[in-house]
Amino acid sequence: MTDSYLTIRDSTLHKITRKKSRFIALLSPAMSQDDVQRQMDAVRKSYHDATHHCSAFRLLVNDTIVEASSDDGEPSGSAGHPMMQQLISMNLCNVLAIVVRYYGGTKLGVGGLVRAYSDAVSEALEQAHVITRTIMSRITIRFPVEVNSSVMSIVHRFSAHIESLIYEEPVRIEITLPPSQVEAFRAALTEATGARIEMEVEL
Repeated sequence: MTDSYLTIRDSTLHKITRKKSRFIALLSPAMSQDDVQRQMDAVRKSYHDATHHCSAFRLLVNDTIVEASSDDGEPSGSAGHPMMQQLISMNLCNVLAIVVRYYGGTKLGVGGLVRAYSDAVSEALEQAHVITRTIMSRITIRFPVEVNSSVMSIVHRFSAHIESLIYEEPVRIEITLPPSQVEAFRAALTEATGARIEMEVEL
């Protein structure tokens, strides 16, 4: 399981020109495919007179990287793919790259387009603030009060962060823990309490 990933802190805009065609690269954080779609719709509306709205995104979903790109009418493989390669080269996740093109009247050819779209994203990434985001799983544990000391011992052994603790019957505690430690934590709790716990995990 992944406990952290590289992403960008906030949105970045960068412009380049190739043979009078203008390329506007827009980089932004994105947390879901719905988020990607909302941002794409907003860019299409803001740059409604542009010739192309090409895109590439990478999302970390349940420890799996989901990625997709679009040439949006440019020759196949000349826009979305080179944009994606820039995101992959920096191992970024939860990032959306959009490059808006205003055609300048001179054809660039496939090679020229590949370089232009790649350069637009590459130069935008040079300006972006790349950060490491830590992933934490939220865990809810319910258990009889008589095994409280055993549970708390395991919680402290794993250096879990306690979000809330409610002494009822059963006792309920909410903690956060890196995803890679969840199964070992579950096994330790089960052994220490004789399997007298209920545990729910939210990634």
